[in-house]
Amino acid sequence: MANKLWTKDFTIITLGSVVSMLGNAMSGFAMSLLVLDYTGSTLYYAIFLACFTLPQLVMPIFSGAILDRFSRKKTVYSLDYLSSGLYLLFALILFKNWFNFPMLAIGCIIIGSIESIYCVAYDSFYPLLISEGNYQKAYSVASTLETLTFLMIPVSTFFYNKVGVAPLMLFNAVTFFFAATMETKIEHDEKYIEKQKQNLLESGEEIGIVKLMLRDIKEGFAYLKVERGLLFIALYFFVSNFAGSASQVVGLPYFKAHYDNGAYVFILVMGCSVLFRAVGGMIHYTVKLPVKYKFYIALLVYVCISIFEGAYLYFPIPVMMILCALTGIGGVTSYTIRISATQSYVPDERKGRFNGAFNVLLTGGAFIGELAAGALSEVVPDVRMVVSIFMGINLFAAIFFIGGNKKYIKPIYNTQN
Repeated sequence: MANKLWTKDFTIITLGSVVSMLGNAMSGFAMSLLVLDYTGSTLYYAIFLACFTLPQLVMPIFSGAILDRFSRKKTVYSLDYLSSGLYLLFALILFKNWFNFPMLAIGCIIIGSIESIYCVAYDSFYPLLISEGNYQKAYSVASTLETLTFLMIPVSTFFYNKVGVAPLMLFNAVTFFFAATMETKIEHDEKYIEKQKQNLLESGEEIGIVKLMLRDIKEGFAYLKVERGLLFIALYFFVSNFAGSASQVVGLPYFKAHYDNGAYVFILVMGCSVLFRAVGGMIHYTVKLPVKYKFYIALLVYVCISIFEGAYLYFPIPVMMILCALTGIGGVTSYTIRISATQSYVPDERKGRFNGAFNVLLTGGAFIGELAAGALSEVVPDVRMVVSIFMGINLFAAIFFIGGNKKYIKPIYNTQN
């Protein structure tokens, strides 16, 4: 008999994450619009994104090591409560009209720090709540629900134009509080903590917490070096995040500058990607990918996404929508294969260190890409070229890191999970 996916704990973590993502989607997009309207500069918009990304270069390294020895559940709901309080404070600041760009940058750094620790804790805790044999289903659910939060963006745009950012920050505070309260009800026994303590006792070592943390950080990257398949996957996604940041930096400003009601046109085009990510997620929930072809499916998707995303801005809106739809269904396929494979492959007691090291590489790529794309957009005559160049780099990385290292990656991807 197959194991049940929708256990009490899995249901709680899923609903809690959806509630907080709804608030984040609304307030995050509204803040992006505020920055563009306030500064009128793609470069400042890139700086705004970079301020959110910068702390994620450092925090996951330390949090990954810590979270292999301490409760990930307590970390998840504690950070959600902290986020609730901070968004409440931001709402008050905006209601009082104390807003300025430096204050926004500082706020983004604080939220980015919290988000980076939370991501490692959540990514390392979530797979522990999945019953055996249900990894593909579980991550298809996570991807679909995360994708559907994009539907809040037009709602965010509407309320931003009607009432401003402050009420949306207040809404975000409420959603985080509700999510945290739900997450306190999770009952999972985090056995990996006792296992780590026992291993330390058996080793006979007396190590201070700082030295132990530094050792664990080193072990996280050492683990990637030993696991060649995981290393090449991480290197590819470093480049992928670098390339994808160009679309994030250029996309919204490009549509606002070249179309009437550009924010809504942007939502329409990107909505096709979101819709088909959701469709793909539902397909992966019910249909198991053929195990022996997972590697080749993933490689094909990486190549196609590079081509489609590098070209879509040059076409009329209907063609843009089609290319984004293909990118969306390809993206959820790529995500489901990669995340279900790596999280089932890495032992529970190493998940925190692995996810910390992995997230540092992803964030490093995004941070460098955001600044590079923002700077290039100021000097390149046609900003669409920035996206094309970056996605050309991504295409090369897919062929070199993934295709060129099949013997290491194929055994990880081609598993029944």
